[in-house]
Amino acid sequence: MRPLPVGTPFSDVLSDLRPRLVAIEEGSSWLAADPARADVIRRSGAHSLIVAPLALRGHALGVVSFYRHQQEDPFEEEDVALASAMCTHAALCIDNARQFMREWIIARTVQRRLLPHQPATHATVEISPLHLPAPEGGGAWSDAIALPGARTALIVGDVAGQGIAAAITMGLLRTAIHTLAALDLQPDELLARLSDTAARLVTARATLPPMDPLNREPLTAGCIIAIYDPVDLTCTIARAGLPEPVAVLPDGTSVSLPVPPGPQLAETGNAPFPTTTVSLPEGSTLAMGTATLADAVLAPSGPLRPLLDGAGTRPLPDLRDDIAHALTGGHPTGESQILLARTKALPQDRILTLALPADPEAAPIARAAARRQLEAWGVDEETAFTTELIVSELVGNAVRYGAPPLRLRLVLERMLTCEVSDTAASAPQVKHARTIDETGRGLFIIASVAEQWGTRYQAQGKTVWAEQPVGVSAERRNGAGHPA
Repeated sequence: MRPLPVGTPFSDVLSDLRPRLVAIEEGSSWLAADPARADVIRRSGAHSLIVAPLALRGHALGVVSFYRHQQEDPFEEEDVALASAMCTHAALCIDNARQFMREWIIARTVQRRLLPHQPATHATVEISPLHLPAPEGGGAWSDAIALPGARTALIVGDVAGQGIAAAITMGLLRTAIHTLAALDLQPDELLARLSDTAARLVTARATLPPMDPLNREPLTAGCIIAIYDPVDLTCTIARAGLPEPVAVLPDGTSVSLPVPPGPQLAETGNAPFPTTTVSLPEGSTLAMGTATLADAVLAPSGPLRPLLDGAGTRPLPDLRDDIAHALTGGHPTGESQILLARTKALPQDRILTLALPADPEAAPIARAAARRQLEAWGVDEETAFTTELIVSELVGNAVRYGAPPLRLRLVLERMLTCEVSDTAASAPQVKHARTIDETGRGLFIIASVAEQWGTRYQAQGKTVWAEQPVGVSAERRNGAGHPA
């Protein structure tokens, strides 16, 4: 920006923010102070000038010049008042645009920081997310969270609205669902607790001062959660407000999965979130997205549905890019989020499944089977010893407090997971063992030696699990290679 020379009407206006009516005469001293501008004025034939400040709340944003040329009548004092009013309105518009731009930059930055930077790598599912943000930012996100037993939680969520409020709400819900996922809940229970969290956010908004914009802004959010099990090759899905997901089979045929709709998050009432469990062959592609994609991509008659129909074994990044190009070429506007996930089966040699008797013989049988399998996997002695201890205590706890049938399962993937299932619905509790108290010490021991442990409930019964990092024996490390 070119500085304004001192001694000209332009610099005078900036000094006191008052408009000026100036007659342009050949001998005017201020023309000599600004030769470049004086030359332009002479060549244009201008003879009358109004200089007015662009100012708001006592702060100068700039200066505006109005000229009359050649045969036009000179400006009068009434023209000065009109020019001043125009400049005041223009300054207000400029300030609003500047604040909007600042808020837009903050909203986009907040959203970008709260979203996952790089999709996580999972051994049993390939992930390819696509996020097309709205110009003002928004609250759509997707996640893939590793769960015990080589399972993966696939999540798409969407907070209605734009700007900073939507981005921050998205971050709060995303953090909450990561915390809840660590409890190893089923999708319907995850959505129910996430809805409770959203309801608490609504209550907190209502207590804000009346002048706070969030006090008057409703919170509308949807979410869909699918938990993929690479051992059973099943996917359990529940949704709150978002459209039905689509499964593309390895042969390229696609089908909309009949997942019953649940209410939006934080809606009043106690409506449940129904779940559906479907079988997904290895190599299937699951597509989940926000409502903006329902009619174009996910609906059976959508104009972009053929892109999914032909997915088959096509590389997911290519499919994602084709969808992105089609969406940015005139199809649904606004923020869009889609998550593409291609399933993989966990190799059978990474799984040990063993039915157990419901009597004291179960523990030694389970220990012996676990020992043989750990040797076949090449697990180091320390990990094998800890795993045998976990197996013994989990099985002993199931024999004493559970109900038959009992089942042991060892799963070797990124972690070594030990699972013991029974049909009792009672929840196990950790008790600190005392010198004369033998009850409850098993889970206390497990909690001490395992990296993490928990309980997963099914339609009939429960599974108590514990997992730990995989250690490789020196023989396997120097010989046949790693088991994972």
